[in-house]
Amino acid sequence: MKTLSYFASRLSKAIIVVLGVVILNFLLIRMAPGDPASVMAGEAGASDPAYVEQLRREFGLDKPVYVQLGIYLKGITHLDLGFSYRERVPVLNLILDRLPATLLLMGCAFLFSVALGMLAGVIAARARYEGRRRWLDSTIMSGALLIYATPQFWLALLAVIFFSLTLGWLPPFGMETVASTLTGWARVGDIATHLVLPTISLGCFFMAIYARLTRASMLEVLGMDFIKTARAKGVPVQQIIRRHALRNALLPVITLAGIQLGQMAGGAVLTETVFGWPGIGRLMFDALTARDYQLLLGVFLVTSTMVVVFNLITDLIYRFVDPRIQGS
Repeated sequence: MKTLSYFASRLSKAIIVVLGVVILNFLLIRMAPGDPASVMAGEAGASDPAYVEQLRREFGLDKPVYVQLGIYLKGITHLDLGFSYRERVPVLNLILDRLPATLLLMGCAFLFSVALGMLAGVIAARARYEGRRRWLDSTIMSGALLIYATPQFWLALLAVIFFSLTLGWLPPFGMETVASTLTGWARVGDIATHLVLPTISLGCFFMAIYARLTRASMLEVLGMDFIKTARAKGVPVQQIIRRHALRNALLPVITLAGIQLGQMAGGAVLTETVFGWPGIGRLMFDALTARDYQLLLGVFLVTSTMVVVFNLITDLIYRFVDPRIQGS
């Protein structure tokens, strides 16, 4: 019952946050310079003021801002995110068409970064704790620092040049082979091959952070009295690491993972652009350059909701890992 009440409380706060983000995004977009009707008229080769005014009426841009906001909020309650000025199709359809590709990339990059980062952090912490292989700790931490300091786009370009253009091992662009007729597991394998470089490029930065955080958290826990007591009783180091230290060191890692899932959505924009990945990151970039404000608002809404949902899931995982955390 306490868990249900806690979830309801967090859910209501999450809805308020999403509503605030939607209103703020709408007002900021409307304050941005540039008129989408003029852009569309210019692309059509018709700069006639009458035609521009017709486009403004067609898309409701001639109405006061508060009226446009009311219409937009009412549409959201019916899952109507508006009409793309440029693509001339409902925004929701465009986003639903691109969202699976982004979720696939983000999920793979997240699992890659968390699994490898935590493993590296635990190995480094154990090497430092035992005091016998400090060179291993130094090597892992130096590697993590190097990856952390490397710009993400530069790493992505290097990966394309080395693994695709020089060695020819992996495809450089796209989600699957163009005009391929693959089906079933053959298609899955083709997509997995295209997924390798974007996943590594997007996940490496976060992997370095998880490695450093896990190591620091583990060393802090390993210095506590209950660990010293366990070791004095003769409990093997392997068991101390696995049963006592790792679980207590997980909370800060979970906190960071929840926050960085949202950041990963932002980082996906750059990765998708470099690798030609057909996700909502590229969709947002195209909408921004075309001043397709309605589509831009839709992408902002979906990504904001994703961040809030990820944080909600993180709060629930907190209670699972540490039951002492109460709803209050």
